[in-house]
Amino acid sequence: MPKKISIIGVPMDFGQLLRGVDMGPAAVRYTGLIPRLRSLGHEVVDTGDIRIPIRDFDASIGKNNEGIDEDKYLKEITLICESIYKAGKEVVKKGRLPLFIGGDHSIAVGTVAAVTNDDPTGLIWIDAHGDFNTPATSPSGNIHGMPLAALIGEGHDSLVNVGRPGAKIHPDNVVMIGQRDLDASEKERFKKSGITVFTMRDIDEQGISSVANKALMKLVHLKRIHLTVDMDALDPVEAPGVGTPVPGGISYREAHLLMEILADSGKITSMDLVEINPILDIANKTAELAVELTLSALGKSIL
Repeated sequence: MPKKISIIGVPMDFGQLLRGVDMGPAAVRYTGLIPRLRSLGHEVVDTGDIRIPIRDFDASIGKNNEGIDEDKYLKEITLICESIYKAGKEVVKKGRLPLFIGGDHSIAVGTVAAVTNDDPTGLIWIDAHGDFNTPATSPSGNIHGMPLAALIGEGHDSLVNVGRPGAKIHPDNVVMIGQRDLDASEKERFKKSGITVFTMRDIDEQGISSVANKALMKLVHLKRIHLTVDMDALDPVEAPGVGTPVPGGISYREAHLLMEILADSGKITSMDLVEINPILDIANKTAELAVELTLSALGKSIL
């Protein structure tokens, strides 16, 4: 069925050290996302980009009250995620589907907060990584490796409390797909968390169709699902323009089938598209694939 879609750009690269992912929204728009969504019958409004402050490396790290280094750009990311929350919440209140285009994956702190504000919502997180570190476990201090932890109520207080106080989603309502590069501490945290994780081994053994349907069954009690897609979940052969590529990822056809099965559920009511870095890309290949996957997730089919 045709949807009313509002695009919200978030050209943020504060969550990690490598520059360029802030150009992701422009690359996706350049690839023709809006006219191609309209060709499917959707009503599409581009609301523009969330305002992002200038990145100043000298301001990236400070000391907290205990004299310990704060994680990089915590203040800036918190303020940006508050803006994402406000923008996304307004779109949802209007009965529209927010499509957030990043930017690094730390934007999910704001996007998930927004879409879970009024109604119970499941979360499907497609990513090569876990993004489940806390300040105590992160090897790098980069916040794009922490958003999922913040969303279940663990980590920096300022991130946990974006939009409204406390956790934004229960671990039982989170399904991870495509993980193949987890820190040792993340592995232990996932085992204790109650989050459902389908790694690349699960995809290899069971097939993407089975994994997709099991993910939907896990969230069958919910009417709404937020889909967050990190393009590094794809194999780097398919999506070279990402900051943290990991060999052995989801193939082109597996990715499309996954999106198509999720679309068939009729439950995708919001979506993130993140970690597209045009500086590292080859002829805009990753942005093109991101647009194609978005179209599949929002109703494009072969027949």
